This record gives sequence, C-alpha cells and structure tokens, in this order.
Amino acid sequence: MPAPRVGGAIDFLAEQGTLALNILKFLLPAVPATIVITLLSFLLALILGAAVGLLPLCRRPFILFFTRVYVDVLRGVPLLVHIFFIYFGLGSILNLDRFSAGVLAVGICYSAYMAEIIRAGVLSIAQGQFEAAASLGMTQWQSLRHVVLPQAVRTIIPPTANEFIACLKDSSLVSIIGLRELTRAGREYYSQFFVDFQTWLLVGLIYLVMTLALTRVARGLERRFAVKGFGGGGYRR
Repeated sequence: MPAPRVGGAIDFLAEQGTLALNILKFLLPAVPATIVITLLSFLLALILGAAVGLLPLCRRPFILFFTRVYVDVLRGVPLLVHIFFIYFGLGSILNLDRFSAGVLAVGICYSAYMAEIIRAGVLSIAQGQFEAAASLGMTQWQSLRHVVLPQAVRTIIPPTANEFIACLKDSSLVSIIGLRELTRAGREYYSQFFVDFQTWLLVGLIYLVMTLALTRVARGLERRFAVKGFGGGGYRR
C-alpha cells in the first residue's frame, strides 16, 4: 500500500494559500468603492423613498396616482435595465459619468421599495395618534414629525436594513457599465490570470462578511429601538 503523500498535500495547501492572498490583495482595494456606491445609492433611495412614501398622506387623487405609478413602474423594471437606461440614455443626455449613473440607477430603483416601506410604517400607526395630535392643535406635518414618525421608525428599521443589504449585493450590477467595484475587480483578476473558482469564491466570501456585519448592526438597531409591547395600530387614509 503506497504511503500517503503528506508533502504533496502541504505543497498544495501552501500554493492555494499564496494564491488566495494574491487574489485578496487584488480584490480588497475595490471594497471601499462597493461601500461608497452602496451608501450613496441607499441615501438617495431613502430621500426619494421618504418623499414618495409620505406624499399619499395629502390624500389628493393626482398625487396618489403619481406615487402608485412611480412605485409600480420602478419595481416592475429590473435593476439592470435601470442601469442601462440611465447610463446609455439619460446619462448621454446629461453627460453623466459611470459612477454618477450607477449610483443614480441603484438609488432610484431602491427608492420605490423604500417608499413602500416608509408608507407602510406610517400606516401602521394608529389613527388615534393623528387625532390626538390634531386635538392638541398640531398641523398634519407637525403630528407627522413629532408623533407619528418617531414611532414608525421602529417598524421601518428591520425592512430598511434588509433593503440595505440587498442594495449592497445588487451594487455588483454596476460593474456591467465598467464601474470598478468588487465584482468588477473579480472579473479583471479572472480575465488576467484565468483563475475562476478561487476568484469568485473569495468575491462571494467578501460579500458574505460585509452582509453578516450589516446584519449584526441591524439587529443591534432593532434591539436599541425596540419597545416592549409596541405594535401597529392600523392607521387608515
């Protein structure tokens, strides 16, 4: 019976370890770009989503129709199509660079999801909260700012955290327009050295580490803002 080739196994592991380090050295400098793209895109999504999500409170038919169309159209079109449309269409008209077009596309697409989350969070607050604020002489904006939104934030945090994690992963799609982030760096390494399995394994592991870290942060925020016995009340327009 032949003896086990311990030396060969050690050499193989050492070779794979060296290869992994080389790939990580190539990939890690692209991580900050992924984080910046995600943060800016999601900030834009929050601003647009809050504006569109709160507009239905004015109860005007035209605005209700506009917000419904905005959400349905943006959610019904794949993010990749958003990126192509803004980069090759709107981007050529407004002379947008790749970074601006990518952030704009991801941010606008995710604003539709955030609008629904914010709208649902506000609607979860009991109608009596609005009536109590009105009885104190508050305007609708004052009751929204000082009474409703502070409570709605607690219900908005968990789905918002999920959308942020999804936005982080979907930011990889901007690599299709040549924007260099983590996925683009993985494609560049593969095209130069033809190392496919190890490259994409490490790309996936880096995304996994970032999403797990974000998940822990989100759970911490949920515990921080959790209120014992808190629940929605069913505010209806």
